[in-house]
Amino acid sequence: MSELFYNARNLVVSNGFVRNPERYYLEEFFKQRPALNATIAADTSNKDFEVLGTNASTSSVSYSSTRGGILLTSEGTANDQVIVAPHLDGNQTAWTGIKWGTENHVEWECAITLSSVSDICAWAGLKLTNTPVLATDDDQVYFFFDDGNIAGGGSAMTSTSTLHFCYSVGGTDYVTNLGITAEADIVYRLRIVIDSNRRLSVFVNEVQYGLTTSSSSTGTTVSNETQKSAQLTNDVNLIPYVGVQQTTGTAKSITLHYEKISRDLFE
Repeated sequence: MSELFYNARNLVVSNGFVRNPERYYLEEFFKQRPALNATIAADTSNKDFEVLGTNASTSSVSYSSTRGGILLTSEGTANDQVIVAPHLDGNQTAWTGIKWGTENHVEWECAITLSSVSDICAWAGLKLTNTPVLATDDDQVYFFFDDGNIAGGGSAMTSTSTLHFCYSVGGTDYVTNLGITAEADIVYRLRIVIDSNRRLSVFVNEVQYGLTTSSSSTGTTVSNETQKSAQLTNDVNLIPYVGVQQTTGTAKSITLHYEKISRDLFE
């Protein structure tokens, strides 16, 4: 199975799934730029993904001039956001029309690059709503970097220099400090695997990182790199979100290179 394949330290596959004929796959390399939902009728707008967030506009997303991907740039006022999400309109896109349930053995990945690691919160993963605040969604699985107190809803993580992963089960949060010091201009390939027992494995740049099984809201360090999560809530349909939020008056940006998702055909 692909879960074992991606755990191989001496074997790397980039820009593609290991295709399984019993799974359903979607990939998005943003050949069309996401826009505000109100403008999706325009020929140049992406029909699968849209832009949202505090003070976000269609112009908040542009094609990167130096990297492969789209640049999400906030507007320059404290707490401005830019979030890319699949359209939530009915029958608009398979990215939400197909359900990505915790019972469906879902696998999701993206690649992002941070332009800065100061005064910024960035998040990427599967959630119920688009917010980076971990206490909002009762069920969720997502990566985040926050050098302030956005994700914690006013409280900072124990470490504000490292990548974290949060999963929530029925309102209980489990936050792991992955121990990866965040750097600007580094591509981070983020991958989430939900197995048939609704337990998570996570990977950063093809390396697996263990997850805490004890509730935590500030970030627990896990030494066992293959430790899976506690069991997720059954039959919760999640939505992929990637976003950036500035915390001061200086605009911040991230590059979103691609997103991919798959699930079992029948489970």
